Amino acid sequence: MPHEVPSPLGVSYVIPVLNEVAYIETAIRTVLEQDYSGPTELILALGPSSDGTTELIQRLAREDDRIRVVFNPATDIPVGLNLAIRASTHPVIVRVDAHSELDPSYTRRAVETLVRTGAANVGGVMKARGKTPFQSAVARAYNSRFGLGGGSYHGGAEEGPAESAYLGVLRREVLDEVKLFDESVRRGEDWELNLRIRNAGHSVWFDPSLEVTYWPRENWPKLVRQFAATGIWRGELVRRYPARNPWRFFAPPALVATIALSIVVLALQLTGVLRGWPSAVLSLIYLGPAAYLVLLLLICFSRAGGPGWSDRWRFFLVLPTMHVSWGVGFVVGLVRGARDTVDTSRTGI
Repeated sequence: MPHEVPSPLGVSYVIPVLNEVAYIETAIRTVLEQDYSGPTELILALGPSSDGTTELIQRLAREDDRIRVVFNPATDIPVGLNLAIRASTHPVIVRVDAHSELDPSYTRRAVETLVRTGAANVGGVMKARGKTPFQSAVARAYNSRFGLGGGSYHGGAEEGPAESAYLGVLRREVLDEVKLFDESVRRGEDWELNLRIRNAGHSVWFDPSLEVTYWPRENWPKLVRQFAATGIWRGELVRRYPARNPWRFFAPPALVATIALSIVVLALQLTGVLRGWPSAVLSLIYLGPAAYLVLLLLICFSRAGGPGWSDRWRFFLVLPTMHVSWGVGFVVGLVRGARDTVDTSRTGI
């Protein structure tokens, strides 16, 4: 008998959407144009948008029967993801972000890796890009190991088992086994899910040949709100899983702590409260912020042939914005928990 070639696995793409009129149509197009030969569907978890996103998605759904819409009145990302996953019909779930764009071969290669490795979740590299000078500076920070702390999906790592995965191409049966996303975790939900997947005895796999374009926030207020909320939820996750967080998550709050202590010491010295050898000893606290500033200057300005000076200065300001916002948020989340913190960069203009 001739050897039967197995049919490609069915794939369900899931996207949580809220106020993304500027990005969602392109994200949807890159999903629908995948060169994957198996059956596919796209399920959008639509929050109560106020910028025309709802009308745009409804029009696109009328034009292509592969698009289905479920409504997510709660607006939270993990709630929307779970609604979309529960409405899906295929054994492979591909998470897509409204700010992302998939390479045409992304699904085919990711499913091949999923089958080849037997992993429960496969992810690749986030390649941030910018359309404006500010967004380009943020993208450069995203792509820098100094910017986001060197996670494997920001590049530079070899293929193999990973702590987490960017977006993720997941086996639906494993998602059901671990009870989907934790809806009480509003940020960092992917890291928390992958922790439970690994605790259940499955593997998370990083494949550097998979690249996804990501468009960061477009202005400073949105960037600050996004990173502060993310930091708060990381502090919450440290409270929940105190022994499971890598050291890089503690670098931004350590920076914030040394800056705060430096300000206190300086104020005490200037007012004459702190003098003599105690003042000299406590002055060592200045070494932390000074070392950070020197490193920042070297990273932003020492590369010959790089971006122009205005771009370098923008990068110089974006990096500490991300680090300090995240670090302050982390301290808040660690001290009091995340409570009802939401990422208002998704809801505000």
